[in-house]
Amino acid sequence: QVQLVESGGGLVQAGGSLRLSCAASGSIFSINAMGWFRQAPGKEREFVVAIRWSGGTTYYTDSVKGRFTISKDNAKNTVFLQLNSLKPEDTAVYYCAASSSLYSSSTFNYYYSQSRRYDYWGQGTQVTVSS
Repeated sequence: QVQLVESGGGLVQAGGSLRLSCAASGSIFSINAMGWFRQAPGKEREFVVAIRWSGGTTYYTDSVKGRFTISKDNAKNTVFLQLNSLKPEDTAVYYCAASSSLYSSSTFNYYYSQSRRYDYWGQGTQVTVSS
């Protein structure tokens, strides 16, 4: 089992920044990738970004490229998501997720962008961007 705890959400004006954190505990050895997803009111949960736990392979959804940056500190079992140039449409609950599945580099983007590939989820943290 893996436990995930997110933090760092809040209220920010458009153009502002936030830094989300996701601390993992438990069976860390079973993690192959971490992802961030978000869900806005009345909408389905959508993929934001994924990162391979061992190594630096990342994949961003187009709408956040150049504005969001994922990073990790393996020593602290923590993944970070830096959110810059925030827009009102970024308002959502942001969820951290961990996947035990291992996919090749050629299929990384395809599989890790799917929420069903993730085995563990955090409780979510609210990000609200005002206009």
